[in-house]
Amino acid sequence: MTGLGAVFRPQLPPERLRAVARAADQAGLEELWLWEDCFLEGGISAAAAALAWTERVRVGVGLLPVPLRNVAVTAMETATLHRMFPGRAVVGVGHGVQDWMGQVGARVESPLTLLREHLLALRTLLRGERLTTSGRYVRLDDVGLDWPPSAPVPVFAGATGPRSLRLSGEAADGTVLTAATTADGVRRARQLVDEGRESAGRSADPHEVVVYLLATTGPDAAARLRAAQAEEGLEPAPDLGVAGDAGTVAKAVQRLAEAGADTVILQPTGDEPDPEGFVRFVAEEVRPLVP
Repeated sequence: MTGLGAVFRPQLPPERLRAVARAADQAGLEELWLWEDCFLEGGISAAAAALAWTERVRVGVGLLPVPLRNVAVTAMETATLHRMFPGRAVVGVGHGVQDWMGQVGARVESPLTLLREHLLALRTLLRGERLTTSGRYVRLDDVGLDWPPSAPVPVFAGATGPRSLRLSGEAADGTVLTAATTADGVRRARQLVDEGRESAGRSADPHEVVVYLLATTGPDAAARLRAAQAEEGLEPAPDLGVAGDAGTVAKAVQRLAEAGADTVILQPTGDEPDPEGFVRFVAEEVRPLVP
């Protein structure tokens, strides 16, 4: 079965999260994803609050920009979420938007090298192992978690270009694709991820592909979608975003699933007038139509 979820956009003030998270939980939404975009809301703090306010929904963070975070801190926070809310937290990391990283003095010469080192160290620490390493950016001296997760924790990576997609297959347990990804883009991404898995001898390991899908519904859905695509710099394409009723949205989800997506996260527009209603729409109307 294709996984299905929705995004709580950080353009909403943090105090709106409680109502949206509770609406998602009560409606039976499978996954609610949060973003750590600069300079809006903290991903881990928001995820911890959403998990504490709910009982069932999984909460994803996609993505944590690794230049902002020492890998030991990422591991500590991820492990804490999984100890307190077993099986309900999903954490993804990425190399960050380079302009933002430059604003905070965290931009590095090789974002891909940093992401590789961070992923390898993070997965090692979350397995409960001690690690000493001296990489170009990640340096640890006999570091281990006192409270590692009690069960295996998959680590996701955000990726767009060929090199980062291969790296995700090699060093991560799942890949997060942006809403700028068409069905053909998902197929190509899956191919590149699999190349990375093969090169690392990880072809037998599970690897989940999550893709965001910009979605609108309601009487002005088409106009709002076009405006959002223009605002976000997305090139118009037949399957890049969807506007319409539950049946139309479900068909767009299915196209991405057939292309290789394991989970599709519906991304509302920044001007979505009813965030609580949007998560209920996903859970109650779209979910029954997605096999």
